[in-house]
Amino acid sequence: MSLQFALNHMTTPSLKIADFFDLTLSLGIRAVEIRNDLAGNAILDGTAPEEIRKLAEDRGIEIISINALQRFNEWNETRAREADELIAYAHACGARALVLVPKNDGTGQEDGQRQQNLREALTALKPRLEATGIIGLVEPLGFEICSLRSKQEAADAIRAVGGGEVFRLVHDTFHHHLAGEPALFPELTGLVHISGVTDPDVSVSDMRDSHRVLVDGDDRLDNAGQIRALDADGYRGPLSFEPFAETVHALADPGAAVKASMTYISVAI
Repeated sequence: MSLQFALNHMTTPSLKIADFFDLTLSLGIRAVEIRNDLAGNAILDGTAPEEIRKLAEDRGIEIISINALQRFNEWNETRAREADELIAYAHACGARALVLVPKNDGTGQEDGQRQQNLREALTALKPRLEATGIIGLVEPLGFEICSLRSKQEAADAIRAVGGGEVFRLVHDTFHHHLAGEPALFPELTGLVHISGVTDPDVSVSDMRDSHRVLVDGDDRLDNAGQIRALDADGYRGPLSFEPFAETVHALADPGAAVKASMTYISVAI
Protein backbone atom coordinates (compact mmCIF):
# COMPACT_ATOMS: atom_id res chain seq x y z
CA MET A 1 0.00 0.00 0.00
CA SER A 2 1.35 3.42 -0.99
CA LEU A 3 0.49 5.93 1.75
CA GLN A 4 0.11 9.66 1.12
CA PHE A 5 0.71 11.35 4.45
CA ALA A 6 -0.19 14.99 5.07
CA LEU A 7 0.28 17.28 8.05
CA ASN A 8 -2.37 19.46 9.67
CA HIS A 9 -1.01 22.61 11.32
CA MET A 10 -2.77 21.48 14.53
CA THR A 11 0.09 18.99 14.91
CA THR A 12 2.45 21.88 15.70
CA PRO A 13 0.21 24.93 16.27
CA SER A 14 2.98 27.09 17.77
CA LEU A 15 5.20 26.85 14.67
CA LYS A 16 4.93 29.79 12.30
CA ILE A 17 3.64 28.85 8.88
CA ALA A 18 7.04 28.85 7.15
CA ASP A 19 8.56 26.67 9.89
CA PHE A 20 5.57 24.35 9.69
CA PHE A 21 6.10 23.97 5.95
CA ASP A 22 9.81 23.29 6.54
CA LEU A 23 8.99 20.60 9.12
CA THR A 24 6.63 19.01 6.64
CA LEU A 25 9.32 18.88 3.98
CA SER A 26 11.85 17.42 6.44
CA LEU A 27 9.48 14.47 6.91
CA GLY A 28 9.20 13.84 3.19
CA ILE A 29 5.60 15.11 3.23
CA ARG A 30 4.41 17.50 0.54
CA ALA A 31 0.78 18.10 1.55
CA VAL A 32 -0.49 20.29 4.38
CA GLU A 33 -3.67 21.60 5.95
CA ILE A 34 -3.59 25.16 7.19
CA ARG A 35 -6.00 26.50 9.81
CA ASN A 36 -7.98 29.63 10.59
CA ASP A 37 -8.21 28.98 14.35
CA LEU A 38 -4.60 29.33 15.53
CA ALA A 39 -4.19 32.52 17.56
CA GLY A 40 -1.07 34.49 16.64
CA ASN A 41 -0.49 32.39 13.55
CA ALA A 42 -1.59 32.38 9.95
CA ILE A 43 -4.44 32.83 9.02
CA LEU A 44 -5.65 34.74 12.10
CA ASP A 45 -2.55 36.94 12.30
CA GLY A 46 -3.46 38.64 9.04
CA THR A 47 -0.98 36.81 6.81
CA ALA A 48 -1.96 37.51 3.21
CA PRO A 49 -3.05 34.46 1.20
CA GLU A 50 -0.55 35.34 -1.52
CA GLU A 51 2.26 35.07 1.03
CA ILE A 52 1.12 31.60 2.05
CA ARG A 53 0.85 30.58 -1.59
CA LYS A 54 4.41 31.68 -2.28
CA LEU A 55 5.79 29.92 0.83
CA ALA A 56 4.11 26.70 -0.30
CA GLU A 57 5.06 26.99 -3.97
CA ASP A 58 8.70 27.74 -3.14
CA ARG A 59 8.83 24.44 -1.25
CA GLY A 60 6.78 22.36 -3.66
CA ILE A 61 4.07 21.89 -1.02
CA GLU A 62 0.38 21.44 -1.81
CA ILE A 63 -2.18 23.05 0.50
CA ILE A 64 -4.91 20.43 0.52
CA SER A 65 -7.32 22.36 2.74
CA ILE A 66 -8.13 25.25 5.01
CA ASN A 67 -9.58 23.93 8.24
CA ALA A 68 -12.37 25.17 8.73
CA LEU A 69 -15.71 26.87 8.25
CA GLN A 70 -17.29 26.23 11.65
CA ARG A 71 -21.03 25.71 12.25
CA PHE A 72 -21.51 25.50 8.50
CA ASN A 73 -24.92 23.82 8.84
CA GLU A 74 -26.32 26.83 10.70
CA TRP A 75 -26.72 28.95 7.58
CA ASN A 76 -27.31 32.66 8.11
CA GLU A 77 -25.83 36.00 7.04
CA THR A 78 -22.84 35.58 9.34
CA ARG A 79 -22.08 32.13 7.98
CA ALA A 80 -22.45 33.33 4.40
CA ARG A 81 -19.95 36.11 5.03
CA GLU A 82 -17.50 33.73 6.73
CA ALA A 83 -17.87 31.25 3.87
CA ASP A 84 -17.23 33.91 1.23
CA GLU A 85 -14.13 35.13 3.06
CA LEU A 86 -12.68 31.65 3.56
CA ILE A 87 -13.44 30.49 0.02
CA ALA A 88 -11.77 33.61 -1.36
CA TYR A 89 -8.76 33.04 0.92
CA ALA A 90 -8.54 29.39 -0.11
CA HIS A 91 -8.60 30.35 -3.78
CA ALA A 92 -5.97 33.05 -3.32
CA CYS A 93 -3.55 30.91 -1.30
CA GLY A 94 -3.88 27.91 -3.61
CA ALA A 95 -5.74 25.62 -1.23
CA ARG A 96 -7.61 22.79 -2.86
CA ALA A 97 -10.48 22.53 -0.39
CA LEU A 98 -12.29 24.01 2.61
CA VAL A 99 -13.25 21.79 5.55
CA LEU A 100 -16.86 22.23 6.71
CA VAL A 101 -17.47 21.54 10.41
CA PRO A 102 -21.01 21.24 11.80
CA LYS A 103 -22.52 22.72 14.97
CA ASN A 104 -21.27 20.85 17.99
CA ASP A 105 -23.09 22.37 20.94
CA GLY A 106 -26.14 20.16 21.42
CA THR A 107 -28.40 22.27 19.18
CA GLY A 108 -29.79 21.47 15.75
CA GLN A 109 -30.11 17.75 16.41
CA GLU A 110 -33.86 17.36 15.83
CA ASP A 111 -34.70 14.77 13.20
CA GLY A 112 -36.06 16.41 10.07
CA GLN A 113 -34.84 19.87 10.94
CA ARG A 114 -31.28 18.55 11.14
CA GLN A 115 -31.40 17.22 7.59
CA GLN A 116 -33.12 20.35 6.30
CA ASN A 117 -30.44 22.58 7.82
CA LEU A 118 -27.73 20.50 6.21
CA ARG A 119 -29.32 20.62 2.75
CA GLU A 120 -29.88 24.38 3.07
CA ALA A 121 -26.21 24.97 3.88
CA LEU A 122 -24.94 22.73 1.09
CA THR A 123 -27.28 24.39 -1.40
CA ALA A 124 -25.95 27.82 -0.43
CA LEU A 125 -22.32 26.71 -0.49
CA LYS A 126 -22.47 24.85 -3.79
CA PRO A 127 -22.41 27.83 -6.21
CA ARG A 128 -19.83 29.62 -4.07
CA LEU A 129 -17.49 26.64 -4.28
CA GLU A 130 -18.19 25.98 -7.96
CA ALA A 131 -17.24 29.55 -8.84
CA THR A 132 -13.72 29.07 -7.49
CA GLY A 133 -13.11 25.37 -8.01
CA ILE A 134 -12.74 24.79 -4.26
CA ILE A 135 -13.96 21.48 -2.85
CA GLY A 136 -16.15 21.48 0.27
CA LEU A 137 -15.03 18.76 2.70
CA VAL A 138 -17.95 17.85 4.97
CA GLU A 139 -16.70 16.49 8.30
CA PRO A 140 -19.24 14.70 10.51
CA LEU A 141 -18.19 14.67 14.17
CA GLY A 142 -18.75 11.67 16.41
CA PHE A 143 -19.54 13.62 19.57
CA GLU A 144 -23.00 12.86 20.97
CA ILE A 145 -23.88 16.58 21.02
CA CYS A 146 -23.03 17.12 17.35
CA SER A 147 -25.67 18.13 14.80
CA LEU A 148 -24.07 15.95 12.10
CA ARG A 149 -22.67 12.64 13.32
CA SER A 150 -23.53 10.39 10.39
CA LYS A 151 -21.56 10.15 7.16
CA GLN A 152 -24.61 8.42 5.63
CA GLU A 153 -26.67 11.52 6.39
CA ALA A 154 -23.99 13.73 4.88
CA ALA A 155 -23.73 11.55 1.78
CA ASP A 156 -27.51 11.59 1.32
CA ALA A 157 -27.57 15.39 1.56
CA ILE A 158 -24.72 15.79 -0.93
CA ARG A 159 -26.63 13.66 -3.42
CA ALA A 160 -29.91 15.46 -2.69
CA VAL A 161 -28.43 18.84 -3.68
CA GLY A 162 -26.58 17.46 -6.70
CA GLY A 163 -23.27 18.21 -5.05
CA GLY A 164 -21.27 15.19 -6.12
CA GLU A 165 -18.76 17.31 -8.06
CA VAL A 166 -18.34 19.91 -5.31
CA PHE A 167 -18.49 18.12 -1.96
CA ARG A 168 -16.54 15.26 -0.42
CA LEU A 169 -16.51 13.70 3.04
CA VAL A 170 -13.79 13.82 5.65
CA HIS A 171 -13.22 10.45 7.28
CA ASP A 172 -11.77 11.29 10.68
CA THR A 173 -10.58 8.12 12.41
CA PHE A 174 -11.35 9.59 15.86
CA HIS A 175 -14.86 10.71 14.96
CA HIS A 176 -15.58 7.54 12.99
CA HIS A 177 -14.83 5.50 16.10
CA LEU A 178 -16.96 7.72 18.33
CA ALA A 179 -19.93 7.75 15.95
CA GLY A 180 -19.98 3.95 15.73
CA GLU A 181 -21.14 4.08 12.11
CA PRO A 182 -19.62 1.17 10.17
CA ALA A 183 -20.06 2.54 6.62
CA LEU A 184 -16.93 4.12 5.11
CA PHE A 185 -18.00 5.83 1.83
CA PRO A 186 -14.52 5.72 0.23
CA GLU A 187 -15.92 6.88 -3.13
CA LEU A 188 -17.08 10.13 -1.51
CA THR A 189 -14.09 10.59 0.78
CA GLY A 190 -11.73 13.44 -0.07
CA LEU A 191 -9.57 13.47 3.04
CA VAL A 192 -8.75 11.26 6.03
CA HIS A 193 -7.78 12.77 9.38
CA ILE A 194 -5.72 10.47 11.60
CA SER A 195 -5.13 10.65 15.34
CA GLY A 196 -5.08 8.09 18.11
CA VAL A 197 -6.31 7.73 21.68
CA THR A 198 -4.03 5.85 24.05
CA ASP A 199 -5.49 6.75 27.46
CA PRO A 200 -6.67 3.36 28.80
CA ASP A 201 -9.11 4.86 31.29
CA VAL A 202 -11.26 7.23 29.24
CA SER A 203 -14.54 5.78 27.94
CA VAL A 204 -15.47 6.22 24.28
CA SER A 205 -18.33 8.55 25.18
CA ASP A 206 -15.93 10.73 27.18
CA MET A 207 -13.22 10.95 24.51
CA ARG A 208 -12.51 14.54 23.49
CA ASP A 209 -10.05 16.40 21.24
CA SER A 210 -7.68 16.70 24.22
CA HIS A 211 -7.19 12.91 24.12
CA ARG A 212 -6.11 12.86 20.47
CA VAL A 213 -2.42 11.99 20.09
CA LEU A 214 -0.20 10.61 17.36
CA VAL A 215 -0.98 7.04 16.35
CA ASP A 216 1.18 4.34 17.91
CA GLY A 217 0.94 0.75 19.15
CA ASP A 218 -1.35 1.71 22.03
CA ASP A 219 -3.99 3.22 19.77
CA ARG A 220 -7.55 2.36 20.83
CA LEU A 221 -9.24 3.64 17.65
CA ASP A 222 -7.87 1.01 15.25
CA ASN A 223 -6.44 3.59 12.86
CA ALA A 224 -4.56 0.84 11.06
CA GLY A 225 -7.73 -1.17 10.51
CA GLN A 226 -9.66 1.87 9.32
CA ILE A 227 -6.91 2.80 6.86
CA ARG A 228 -6.72 -0.79 5.56
CA ALA A 229 -10.48 -0.88 5.03
CA LEU A 230 -10.51 2.46 3.22
CA ASP A 231 -7.66 1.36 0.97
CA ALA A 232 -9.33 -1.96 0.22
CA ASP A 233 -12.46 -0.08 -0.87
CA GLY A 234 -10.51 2.24 -3.17
CA TYR A 235 -9.52 5.34 -1.19
CA ARG A 236 -6.23 6.75 -2.50
CA GLY A 237 -6.15 10.23 -0.96
CA PRO A 238 -4.12 11.86 1.82
CA LEU A 239 -3.89 10.73 5.45
CA SER A 240 -3.50 13.91 7.44
CA PHE A 241 -2.14 13.92 10.99
CA GLU A 242 -4.45 15.96 13.26
CA PRO A 243 -3.56 15.49 16.96
CA PHE A 244 -5.06 18.00 19.40
CA ALA A 245 -3.47 16.85 22.67
CA GLU A 246 -1.28 19.34 24.52
CA THR A 247 1.26 16.58 25.10
CA VAL A 248 1.85 16.48 21.35
CA HIS A 249 1.90 20.25 20.97
CA ALA A 250 4.55 20.51 23.72
CA LEU A 251 6.97 18.01 22.16
CA ALA A 252 10.54 19.26 21.87
CA ASP A 253 11.03 17.27 18.66
CA PRO A 254 7.66 16.93 16.93
CA GLY A 255 9.32 15.83 13.70
CA ALA A 256 10.74 12.71 15.32
CA ALA A 257 7.38 11.89 16.86
CA VAL A 258 5.50 12.28 13.58
CA LYS A 259 8.16 10.20 11.81
CA ALA A 260 7.75 7.43 14.39
CA SER A 261 3.99 7.49 13.85
CA MET A 262 4.41 7.34 10.08
CA THR A 263 6.68 4.32 10.49
CA TYR A 264 4.26 2.61 12.86
CA ILE A 265 1.28 3.10 10.52
CA SER A 266 3.26 1.96 7.48
CA VAL A 267 4.22 -1.27 9.22
CA ALA A 268 0.87 -1.86 10.95
CA ILE A 269 -1.21 -1.78 7.82
